[in-house]
Amino acid sequence: MARDGRRSVLLTGASGNWGRATLAELRGRDHLKVIALVLDTPKDRAVMEQFADMDNLEIIWGDLTDADVVAQCVRRVDVVLHIGAVVSPLADAHPEMAWAVNPRAVSNIVKAVRALPDPSAVRVVGVGSVAETGNRAVPHHWGRIGDPVAVSWGDEYGQTKVIAERTMVESGLPRWAWLRQTGIFHPGMLEIRDPIMTHSPFADVMEWVSVEDAGRLAANLAEDDVPEEFWGHVYNVGGGEQWRLTNWELQEAIGGAMGVADVRTWYRRDWFALKNFHGQWYTDSDHLESLVHFREDPWQGALERATEAQPPIVRNAGKVPGWIVRELVMRRIAERPRGTLHALRTNNKEAIRAFFGSREAWKEIGDWSTFTPPAPSRTPSYLDHGFDESVPAERWDADIVRDAARFRGGILVSDELSDDVPCRPLMWKCAEGHLFAASPKLILEAGHWCPVCVRDWSHYEDQAEANKFLAQVL
Repeated sequence: MARDGRRSVLLTGASGNWGRATLAELRGRDHLKVIALVLDTPKDRAVMEQFADMDNLEIIWGDLTDADVVAQCVRRVDVVLHIGAVVSPLADAHPEMAWAVNPRAVSNIVKAVRALPDPSAVRVVGVGSVAETGNRAVPHHWGRIGDPVAVSWGDEYGQTKVIAERTMVESGLPRWAWLRQTGIFHPGMLEIRDPIMTHSPFADVMEWVSVEDAGRLAANLAEDDVPEEFWGHVYNVGGGEQWRLTNWELQEAIGGAMGVADVRTWYRRDWFALKNFHGQWYTDSDHLESLVHFREDPWQGALERATEAQPPIVRNAGKVPGWIVRELVMRRIAERPRGTLHALRTNNKEAIRAFFGSREAWKEIGDWSTFTPPAPSRTPSYLDHGFDESVPAERWDADIVRDAARFRGGILVSDELSDDVPCRPLMWKCAEGHLFAASPKLILEAGHWCPVCVRDWSHYEDQAEANKFLAQVL
């Protein structure tokens, strides 16, 4: 609690897209005192100048990886909104940075709250990613919490978030929650010129959310009226039905907003991956909205607003002949390291396998004359989680837990279950023979399994021969 009696909030990642939107929401909430932990760099200082007139904001210049600084901040607040992280595409270009920051930051926050005289006095919200569940191609494009945690090949960022989520779920904190954030649509998306653009298969899907709605969600989670049932769970963040787009629909919408009559003139079809990205439509994202209201932004309105925020050269990109954009901009992006054309030209066999399956599959893609816009089913479908989901967690018994282990190709090693079955760590063994400790909440509710096997993305198909749970998404 702030010294003046106001409810106090620690916000990390305040200088990022989501963080800025959260600060904008918190700006007018004078009953809240906001402490923002911000990395001390010229770029971050310049961003935070936008909030120099925010009377309820205090900035602490420091590093999330500094446990002492994090602990000092945590001791002063009632709520932690941990949005800060090294994210894609920066995390893809510098995975060592993502590994140095993302898991450690969550660990520092958890340790700081545990060290408090009363850990239940501080509520902690951590943030994961849709990348944790990897490629969900049609017909497995519908998903929910509890589906397999299985990261796409080469996605070190997604792996860091898997570790961070595991830390939070197993933290033992009295009040925590974990948000698997989906793609955030913000004005800067129209200016992205990174090879990650080529990783996104046209036929795949994403349930987006606007940066304004994401900021509203975070700000609302700082309030005192968050229902008690919210705490202690993992959630998918999504904008709902109108935000469920195929990647091709997103391409057409962004191109159209910039005046492009036919976005196909900007690319060759075989510059884009066929697989191995991430994204899904959610069967359970409405649940979060029902607990904490945040959806107010329509898709078309967000697109128009993003377009209006662009400089004229971006807004009027459609006036440039398509072949110029294709050859002088987009081709060069695809040829840069991490781009699909770069993988093909350097004969990076692992990357080619990840993007296309094989070089032969890439050759068979064809040109635009054989392209059909994807139309995946909009009827929700559900994966089997391997146990009787009609039984509430407080009534889980040894049979239910063993069923889940067998469905994953492993066994429950522990002989006895405690009274608090969902949250107490048990010993498990996967089909590969790895022993590991995990709570039933982490395995049954959140969809995790062996921490060694999830890192071995190049052998997911081999693992799936014994793991029926994983096999459903491959």
